[in-house]
Amino acid sequence: MIIWLNIALTLMWVGLLGRVDAPTIISGFLLSSGVLFLVYRDHPDGNRYFRKPVQICGFLIYYLRELVGSNLTIAFDILTPRHRMKPGIIAIPLEARTDFEITLLANLISMTPGTLSLDVSEDRGTLFVHAMYIDDADALRREIKENLEKRVLAILR
Repeated sequence: MIIWLNIALTLMWVGLLGRVDAPTIISGFLLSSGVLFLVYRDHPDGNRYFRKPVQICGFLIYYLRELVGSNLTIAFDILTPRHRMKPGIIAIPLEARTDFEITLLANLISMTPGTLSLDVSEDRGTLFVHAMYIDDADALRREIKENLEKRVLAILR
């Protein structure tokens, strides 16, 4: 609901200025976001609408840090004479229930170097993941559940 108001106010701003270019659209969107924040800041929908961009930015920072760290770990292992790989498959119980939530989580895991989502159980309650570095299976399971899955579900729900 609020997103449509934001878009409508942005279009009105563009119409008032008579220019359709990126700076006008961005300034209109930011200005209308500010107005809607003042009007809807105590409304439950408004609170959720304005909190999501912050959660998404936090997730992107977390995921980029994970990508860089995974790449550095693999690069270090490749460039050094001793291999530190301890590959294995772990089962991760899922809080994610919808097809989209499970698919997004599985793809994010697979895009991180060193991990690959293999399969989802028949009841869609468990995700099987192959990892190249399993020093502690419980720690890896906790890392995926408490960091990645929790953040993905916070954004989607």
